[in-house]
Amino acid sequence: MEREINIRRPIKPALPSFKRVAAYVRVSSIKDAMLQSLSNQVSYYNYFIQHHAGWQFAGVYVDEGFTGTKDMRPEFQRLLADCKSGMIDMVVTKSTTRFARNTVTMLETVRMLKEFSVDVFFEKENIHSMSGDGELMLTILSSFAQEESRSVSENCKWRLQEKMKHGEIVGLRAMYGYNIIKGSVEINEERAAIVRSIFFDYLSGVGTAEIARRLTEKSVQTIHGGQWTATKILGMLQNEKYTGNALLQKKYVADHLSKRKVRNKGERPKYYAEDTHPGIINKSTFERVQGRIAEELLASGGHRPNSQRYPFSGKIVCGKCGKHFKRITKRGVPYWHCTTTVQSGAAACQSKRIPEATFLTITANILGISVFSAEVFESRIDHIEAYDGNRLAFAFKDGQTVETIWQDHSRTESWTDEMKQNAREKNLIRRQETRCQK
Repeated sequence: MEREINIRRPIKPALPSFKRVAAYVRVSSIKDAMLQSLSNQVSYYNYFIQHHAGWQFAGVYVDEGFTGTKDMRPEFQRLLADCKSGMIDMVVTKSTTRFARNTVTMLETVRMLKEFSVDVFFEKENIHSMSGDGELMLTILSSFAQEESRSVSENCKWRLQEKMKHGEIVGLRAMYGYNIIKGSVEINEERAAIVRSIFFDYLSGVGTAEIARRLTEKSVQTIHGGQWTATKILGMLQNEKYTGNALLQKKYVADHLSKRKVRNKGERPKYYAEDTHPGIINKSTFERVQGRIAEELLASGGHRPNSQRYPFSGKIVCGKCGKHFKRITKRGVPYWHCTTTVQSGAAACQSKRIPEATFLTITANILGISVFSAEVFESRIDHIEAYDGNRLAFAFKDGQTVETIWQDHSRTESWTDEMKQNAREKNLIRRQETRCQK
């Protein structure tokens, strides 16, 4: 009789399944009290999740200084990405107001997480988004939070409006040339000297792009440590606050959800307050600068000087580094020069600057017209490449390429009558000073 043999395989005990839980924490201010609250919340959730049976700690995501009405919360976005990647099963947060104050955003986010089987637990309200009545309760509570946000926003707007009516500066936290501490505005003499030099250089004929390049070469720091640009310089030149006066409510908050500021084009009243703080530039200098800006605006066909587009803007490409040329002004004469050279110097790119008058004449010849026309140029020319040896290559939109060589003009040919007169006056002053010294 054969023996019956049964094979018995060992049965592996089922491993306990853990729910991967993360916490989301946010404070809308970076004040010391808020940061202390933030630290306490992070410690609390670390302990709360790690000592909860069946939960596995998946991290704490923290946003500092971001309001719940804004979508661009970096840690919140990272949390959502990790949920989509299957790294998290549940999110714990303090309340609906910490998660979002916009009802639409709240429901969209919760529904999106549901699709990835991720539950959201709101401690204060004791609501799980995956529960049967979770979405209904969240809709009601989020609507209350959104209305509260609107009410707070309207109250803040009213207070600011009343202050502006009485000539008080509101919202001024930083301005180059000043030290602003708790609403007190004082002149920073070192930076004020830079402000004065910007205004005086511009009045003497230096363009905004050239002023920005000079400040960069001198390693002068901007107020926030960024790059000096023609746009920044133009903004300073147009800022009436440098006279000690202030035009209030140039911008306003569009709505309480986005918190986005928009330029006031007449939708809200503006208030002009005089002697609100110490001035760096006298009113006469400021008005002369506005006059020159207006003249350049008229000469450029309605474009803002050095910041908006000219006919050649974005059309001229450097054959050495591949960057576009930009318009600069030297002693009142416009030129086109490689952006790399203007911003970083000749060591970065040794391209030559080309007078705008030369471009206008050559382009008209290439197009076969007697006088340059911006409309004809735009309709027919795709771009222009500038190479060594004064070589220009005009690329037409029909695929044709035409090359030409531009000629350097002597210094005397490039001088305007005004420049010549200024040179004569300076030469006369030098001679008189020399005679006096003898």
